[in-house]
Amino acid sequence: MAEYEMQELSLPNGEGKRVLYPRMVIRQQASLEQIAERIQHASTYSKGEIIGLVQELARQIAAEMAEGKSVKIDGLDVFTPALGLRKDKERETGEEGEPRRNASSICMRTINFRADKQFIQEAAVRCTLERSKRKFRRSAKDLTPEQRLKLAQDFLQKNPCMNVSDYTRLTGLLRDAAAKELRKWAAQPDTGITTSGRSTHKVYIRRKES
Repeated sequence: MAEYEMQELSLPNGEGKRVLYPRMVIRQQASLEQIAERIQHASTYSKGEIIGLVQELARQIAAEMAEGKSVKIDGLDVFTPALGLRKDKERETGEEGEPRRNASSICMRTINFRADKQFIQEAAVRCTLERSKRKFRRSAKDLTPEQRLKLAQDFLQKNPCMNVSDYTRLTGLLRDAAAKELRKWAAQPDTGITTSGRSTHKVYIRRKES
């Protein structure tokens, strides 16, 4: 059974009242190995075959996007590559006489996902919800970076992972500022925080002691 909580919007509505909306509480992240084990019990394929097939599928999707294609997997998702500038490269202004960005300045920065309606419906049909009893502390405006780090560390002592939305609720930071600060903590080994996963699936976890 999944849990939800009511989260407050950062801005009031037109009547000056606060607006709450439901958000699912993400406590864990399922791995490919765990999913393969479940498929194995419901099919004639071995776990190794399933993992190998999924990994090869991921490689082939990447290869197709590298050729400038979007990839549609019926019943799952549409994958679309998105470009950006390489680190330390300035944006092209389009003004006459200004430098233009060539191919060496541009790279594939991320991949956009658009879930298939059938995929969403499949998850919705299986989903049973109950309201979470977990309470999040809302920080004061004068909360220091060290205090915010302590909140994150305490959260990860009790939970297997943390995402940017969790950190925004813990600290009161806006989403972009929260994401930037989490990246900062993950880059510092002495914080005890690191990352797992990539792109939209990236979460923050406790760093294993060496």
